Amino acid sequence: MVTLHHHPLCPQSRFVRLFLGEYGIDPQLIEEKPFERRQDYLLLDPAGETPLLIEDNGMVVPGAVTIAEYFDETRGLALGIHRLLPDDPAGRVEVRRLLHWFTQKFFAEVSSWLVTEKVYKRYMTRAQGGGAPDMDLVRAARANIRYHMRYIGYLTAHRKWLAGDRLTYADLAAAAHLSVADFLGDVPWDEDETAKLWYARVKSRPAFRPLLADRLAGLSPAAAYADLDF
Repeated sequence: MVTLHHHPLCPQSRFVRLFLGEYGIDPQLIEEKPFERRQDYLLLDPAGETPLLIEDNGMVVPGAVTIAEYFDETRGLALGIHRLLPDDPAGRVEVRRLLHWFTQKFFAEVSSWLVTEKVYKRYMTRAQGGGAPDMDLVRAARANIRYHMRYIGYLTAHRKWLAGDRLTYADLAAAAHLSVADFLGDVPWDEDETAKLWYARVKSRPAFRPLLADRLAGLSPAAAYADLDF
């Protein structure tokens, strides 16, 4: 049994939950509110960010990409042809390039603003920086997501999956970040039909089902969020 400290609408946490599902691992989930900077959590990870994974032997692994690399090193070979990080160097470079694109670039330009402004600030106190969302940042995220959608569409028009001929960490990271925007109703699905079809394929995988069941008190998902035929 592994333990995952996460927030339900943290896209980096969702990425880890997705690939754990692909590994056939059902973690014990502990919800963290990063903005609370809980002392016991800071002792595990001084950065105070989500996600953070604890192995059953007590080993602490912080950060989505670090957890992904750790699982490839410790369990990747057992997946055989379904390994989420390819065996060949060129394939590994491409997956890592796209991992950086979504966990860093997409996060900075889209999902971080949406989650902070539309989710976290709803539950933060005034002292923590809570209050009404900054709609300028929300509008910027909504504008930025359009070219990310077009890039996803471009990649999947030329490949079966984002990084090549098989599902990899790249697809799961991209889908995790899009899923948060989808929950909040901020994905322009009419921007690129190829991207939409790719997302529908990832969304229909068994590993995605727990994400579709996520709910937060006082915050309902968009109407088509859990619809596989959206």
